[in-house]
Amino acid sequence: MAVTMNDVARAAGVSLKTVSNVLNDYEFIRPATKQRVQDAIAELGYEANLTARSLRSGKTRMLGLVLSDLSAPYYAELASRLMKAAAQRGYRVLVEQSDATVDAELNALQGPFRQLTDGLLFTPLVMEADAIAGRQGKKPLVMLGEHILDPRFDLVTMKNEEAAAALTAHLTAAGRRRIAVIGARPDESGGTPGLRLNGYRQALDTAGIPFDPALVAPCEWRRDGGAAAVAGLLDKGVEFDAVFGLNDALALGAMHELLIRGIKVPDQVAVAGFDDIDEARFASPSLTTVSPGMAEIAERSIALLIDRIEGRETADQGVHVEAGFQLQIRESAP
Repeated sequence: MAVTMNDVARAAGVSLKTVSNVLNDYEFIRPATKQRVQDAIAELGYEANLTARSLRSGKTRMLGLVLSDLSAPYYAELASRLMKAAAQRGYRVLVEQSDATVDAELNALQGPFRQLTDGLLFTPLVMEADAIAGRQGKKPLVMLGEHILDPRFDLVTMKNEEAAAALTAHLTAAGRRRIAVIGARPDESGGTPGLRLNGYRQALDTAGIPFDPALVAPCEWRRDGGAAAVAGLLDKGVEFDAVFGLNDALALGAMHELLIRGIKVPDQVAVAGFDDIDEARFASPSLTTVSPGMAEIAERSIALLIDRIEGRETADQGVHVEAGFQLQIRESAP
């Protein structure tokens, strides 16, 4: 026979209402009482009927997270941090991969995925602001990333331009003058690639170094993309003494290509990335990169979304948060 809330109440020596309050994370419960109930739940193996509770309260205590590509190291690490931050507040996270397609992004906003969750953390890469505003419904939504900067939406992001400028300035201060930047396009100024390219150009200008479009190598943001971009520069005879990968995967791919071609890093070519994924510390040589405040992004986006869900944040306009960053100077570009 299934264990009921009444069984838990008897075992803990409390009322049925107290058990319900603990299960619903009611704020004003004495710690000792809460612990007795939790101990009884664990001992008896009670499993709450989440569906019934959801129907009564209108809340699932589930958050939705939509990311474009979970195989990307940055997104995988961010998802892990978001789940931990949510769990500390009594919420769980459902994750959906959009593959940067309109259909998947629309389904995340309007489909069953949205119905199962109380609020959404959303990283759109295809949909535009007006389309999202017309379909977001009444449940709270917090944007992650840089694709949409709009006062109608809550947004948690990073300082892409400032961080890219700081990293490029580090390279120029070390005497690097021909800095290849991989993963961007010379004519791009928006989105993550464009913002990081803008920061790169600002730092070159400050250092009095002319911008050379030949040093900008477009490619997919993967390791093989970084390797191919560097191979293309070398095969064309483009001279460079540093590589700035617009994310760490690109930089690691670039460093691999340089090493197999016998080009010493950092003696001949310095290499730097952006994101400070876990692998950056363990590469050989270890990778100089930007740490873009991933922990802060996770904590503040979860807190903002839950504050919206629970009514503590009531601002009519979107709340915009920029996380801080740090340079992680390592062996690849000391």
